[in-house]
Amino acid sequence: MVAFAGCERPATQVVQKPAQPAVVPAPPTPLDVKKAELGGTTWDPQWDAVVEKALPADMLDDKTARAVRVYCPRFTQETEAQKREFWAYMFQAIAAAEAGLNPTADVHHLQAPVNVVDPVTKRPARQEGLMQVKYEDAQRYGCDFDWEKDRTLPVKDPGRTILSPENNLGCGVKIMENQIVTQGKPLVSRTSYWATLQPGTAGFRVFAKQMTNVPAACGLRVRSVPRRRTEIASR
Repeated sequence: MVAFAGCERPATQVVQKPAQPAVVPAPPTPLDVKKAELGGTTWDPQWDAVVEKALPADMLDDKTARAVRVYCPRFTQETEAQKREFWAYMFQAIAAAEAGLNPTADVHHLQAPVNVVDPVTKRPARQEGLMQVKYEDAQRYGCDFDWEKDRTLPVKDPGRTILSPENNLGCGVKIMENQIVTQGKPLVSRTSYWATLQPGTAGFRVFAKQMTNVPAACGLRVRSVPRRRTEIASR
């Protein structure tokens, strides 16, 4: 066979995929430990990975240290993996205070100003899932909810897009980014999206109690260490 110049097959190029961020499982919150002992709904460690992979770079930047220094004084000195671990723990603490760690939690508050009509569903607004978010947050923050798909499903059906832990926690990350990066506010603020992060509320007292077991790398002096899930499971 005669080989013709210029007709050689080009070498196959190998495209390197970006490395996935290291995932460090966060410690359990006090409520998670209690529920594990009593046989209730607990935090799924896979949700740590959901949060850590959803975090944008600006929530790992040292500029965010001021926003979280109350609970993570050594944030600027941590590795990226440790920073992700802190955020995973923090979202677990919010989920504990907001939803009791129940991914299908659903609440319709009757008090003003939260007792309003959701502009997406055209129905009374409900706070749903681990982060107690709403369908209108799909418009406000770009959360991945599909009301047209969900409207035919029962309120607590785990198949609803708003109740998917990945979508729900991802929405929480976007809302938190808006608070501490876009608006430049601290983690705890009287104008936070979540009442549990507003000082003086009953929910905030629950949240503060959950934040007593932040990852050791944060350097928080007052530290109460509940037993880990693995220790509880081995009993």
